[in-house]
Amino acid sequence: MRATPLPGIGVRYDLVTREQRHLSVVAHRDGTRTVNVYRTDDPDSCAQSVRLTGAEAGSLIDALVPSHHSASLLYTTDLGLVAERIEVAAASRWNGRVLGETRMRTDTGASVVAVLRRAEAIPSPAPDFRLAGGDTLIVIGTREGVDAAAAILGRE
Repeated sequence: MRATPLPGIGVRYDLVTREQRHLSVVAHRDGTRTVNVYRTDDPDSCAQSVRLTGAEAGSLIDALVPSHHSASLLYTTDLGLVAERIEVAAASRWNGRVLGETRMRTDTGASVVAVLRRAEAIPSPAPDFRLAGGDTLIVIGTREGVDAAAAILGRE
């Protein structure tokens, strides 16, 4: 695997398979991914290109590397706590509103310990932190609390 920085765009990762097929993935700065498959008769010519949202890329990763955990599960302890990534959709009612308005911690017991926004991680966001569509919240709590937090944020 070879990584090539693409200034202003992101990073391209190139792979040549055992069967000499050239594949690449462009990891865009906005969190999307573009998967490219190159022609067998001309490995420099792209035959197919598919753009994926962050969630779609995560689903593809889960299909390629299946595990017994959910797609967004980060860690489980013997204490019964889980940490998950929960995305705020662009069309979410919480887009542009402050975290405290969700009443997530009060109503579920789950805590938002970080927000991932584009290429930035914001640790320990305060209640006055303004959410934006595309944000990924790292939420920790009991399984029930995290599921309730996901429901508040509108994840299906």
